[in-house]
Amino acid sequence: MQLLTPRLSLSRLQPEDWRIFKAVHQDRATMTWVSEIPDENDIRQRFTERLAPWQASSFHMLCLVARIRETGEPIGLFGCSAEWHPYRQAEVGYMLRAAFTGMGYGSEALDALCQFLLQAEFHKLKAMVIEGNWPSRRILEKNGFVLEGTLRDNYLLNGQWVSDWVFGRLNPQH
Repeated sequence: MQLLTPRLSLSRLQPEDWRIFKAVHQDRATMTWVSEIPDENDIRQRFTERLAPWQASSFHMLCLVARIRETGEPIGLFGCSAEWHPYRQAEVGYMLRAAFTGMGYGSEALDALCQFLLQAEFHKLKAMVIEGNWPSRRILEKNGFVLEGTLRDNYLLNGQWVSDWVFGRLNPQH
């Protein structure tokens, strides 16, 4: 599986992608909005779980590595957790290396992922973003996601309760 955009290629996570997977999960700026930085054993377990073959009805996460097409340099991870039956929904997520934020890559890669998921006949795409993460919110809104609400004190992040913005995008074909 490979998704192409004008500047990027997105492909399924492979065993040789360990370095980028680990680098993203240890990037302090990226993880500020996700979780505490996991230890290497936890990162390895997540990596191994995401290597399994994926289809819309899978219970594990689809993980794609986004790379700059011209150089092949990996810039981050994009993916989804599907709830095919009975909801036909997928929660999308992404983590860019801090050095590649603010260049439009996040929006470009998410567009490719969303097109793939909508063509796979998901009815709704969802995303949750920690309240205050405006760059991520802008990426979602550029890709047709609408703020559906706020889950107050929904997540314990670095010892602080944070709220989550909940976004949704409906498949226009359904």
